[in-house]
Parts: sequence; structure tokens; C-alpha cells
Amino acid sequence: MVGSTGSTNNSEVALRFALWIGMGAIVMMFAALTSAYIVRKAAGNWYEFKLPLQFFYSTVAIVTSSFFAERVCMAYKRSDRKSYLSAAIMVILLGCTFVVLQLMGWRALTSSGVTLDLNVSGSFFYALSGLHLIHVLGGIAVYCAGWLVVSDARFRFTQKGWVRLDLARQYWHFIGLLWIYLLIFLILQ
Repeated sequence: MVGSTGSTNNSEVALRFALWIGMGAIVMMFAALTSAYIVRKAAGNWYEFKLPLQFFYSTVAIVTSSFFAERVCMAYKRSDRKSYLSAAIMVILLGCTFVVLQLMGWRALTSSGVTLDLNVSGSFFYALSGLHLIHVLGGIAVYCAGWLVVSDARFRFTQKGWVRLDLARQYWHFIGLLWIYLLIFLILQ
């Protein structure tokens, strides 16, 4: 029995370490892209454009979804299946709202003439926001999978389930903070 507890702890440590390595890699990727953005903008021939309101509205959606990600964890710890499922649905719906608002923002930009081939400034914007959007979709997929697993009538708290849920929550908060960083970066540039 002692060996199994140790292996569970080792597994948990490995999963947490893997998440932090993954988030570190994402930070490095976005740091490289934002650095390249700054260098390229300083070189001149840069088209300035205003961000559509949809990108600000999407920020409200992703920040609000983080509140529900916390509620998911609290409900899981209490083994409150109903609250867990409703909070998880809110994370998923708000995540999807973020995606839809981002797509609407892209559409507004292309309608105003900011396209991938107009100028490198547009390309950078679509690359930054598009890569972020891919990571949001990954987080939504994780919450969908978690919702499906817990929608099973045999819902109960387990340490393994808690670790997975806690990792999903950390990733979701990370992706939300990453968007806030990108939005502030783009506003200040």
C-alpha cells in the first residue's frame, strides 16, 4: 500500500511538472512572437489599426470563465455533482463565447481591410490571437472531457480526479492571463 501511495504522488508530481513545462514553452513561444512584433514594428512600414470591441468583450468572457473554473473545483471537492456540472458547463459556454467573439473580431478586422496579406502588422495580430485561440480550444476540450466523465451517475471525489481537475484549472487561468497580456501588449503597441 505504501508503494502505491508513493507512485500516486510521483505521478501527480510528474503531471504537475509536465504542465509547468508546457506552460513555460507556451510563454517562450509568445515571448518570441511579441519580441519579433516589437522588432518588426520598429523597422517601419507598419500599418496601425484599432482593435474591434469584440476583443475586449472576449476578455470579459474568459475572465468570467475563470471564476466558474474555481467553482468547478470547489464543487468537486464537496462531491457536489450538480454544481460541478453546471459550473463546468459555464466554463465551456464562456470559453466558446470567447472563441466566437474572437472570430467576430477577426471578421470585423478583415471587413475594415486588415487582412493577412495587407501588412505584416495584420499577420502578426492574426498569428498571436490565432495561436492563443488554439490553446483556448484545447482548454475547452479538456473541460468537455471532464464534464462527460463526471456526468456519469457514479460521481465521487478521487485524488486522481482532483489532480486532473486542478491541472485543467491552472491551465485555464494561465490561458486567461495570457490573453490579458496579449491584449495589453497590443493596446500599448
